[in-house]
Amino acid sequence: MLKRCALILIAAVVALPARADYQPKAEKVVDNVYAIVGPLGQRSAENDGLNANYGFIVTPKGVILIDSGASLAGARKIEAVIASVTKQPVRWVINTGSQDHRWLGNDHFARRGVEVIALARTAATQAEMGMQQLENLARFLGERLQGTRPLPAAKTFAGDTATLELGGETLVLAYTDAHYPGDAWVWLPERRIVFSGDLVYVDRLLGVLPRSSVKNGQRAFLAMAALQPARIVPGHGRVCALAQAQRESGDYYDFLVDMIGAAAREMVPMSETLDRHADLPAFSYLENYAELHRANMNRAFTEFESQH
Repeated sequence: MLKRCALILIAAVVALPARADYQPKAEKVVDNVYAIVGPLGQRSAENDGLNANYGFIVTPKGVILIDSGASLAGARKIEAVIASVTKQPVRWVINTGSQDHRWLGNDHFARRGVEVIALARTAATQAEMGMQQLENLARFLGERLQGTRPLPAAKTFAGDTATLELGGETLVLAYTDAHYPGDAWVWLPERRIVFSGDLVYVDRLLGVLPRSSVKNGQRAFLAMAALQPARIVPGHGRVCALAQAQRESGDYYDFLVDMIGAAAREMVPMSETLDRHADLPAFSYLENYAELHRANMNRAFTEFESQH
């Protein structure tokens, strides 16, 4: 009997499907502009840390890549996606942020002669946080992190914005400083497309980290909305119109600032405030709401409490 049970157990284990290795794909936004939409869940060995969105613009003088991935393996996956669309080489990588999955693939592209570009505060935060981020990523990626080397952007711009041009494409890089210090968006004014970086989340609740600023997030979202973009490639979630971004990110920034921030300024007890707003039907349908919403409110409260 024991032998039979053992054979059944072995057969069941053999029958289990192997964990699928995530293969990113290019999604056309408009002619020559593509998004790579990552999964909404956590970083993992299967997705090589690519649980975010990336993008690229194909020009006659080469490809402009928006963010380089979280690892050497992830950068190679992004490179393969680009090669499936065009034979043009990658000329530029533009980093919209300094969180791990925005830039830890820089080294892979730089070794191929690609120019890596960011605003100055973005690169400074990359240099500050790189080794710590590698240590944290090892918990999720394990051996898949092998060969990854932190390389902050080499070409930086000191102002709050920078206007770049390659192959007839104009891009405006501008700070948001919302999700992470030095975060930025990339605006294509002639295309009316914005790569928002981690300012905008759709389909899942945006995350507020210990170093996030919801006050900056609200300000930056209003500035982005004033551009009236036709399409938004968010930091996480599907490519969307401004209305969805407003509903799922802009309105949430307003809630965190106008409701939670106001409670902090008025010295309402934090626990009372968090309990009162624990259930918000306007956002509770979003992925990761149960895991993130209370912590988001806590950090927003703390941000405004510290300014009191």
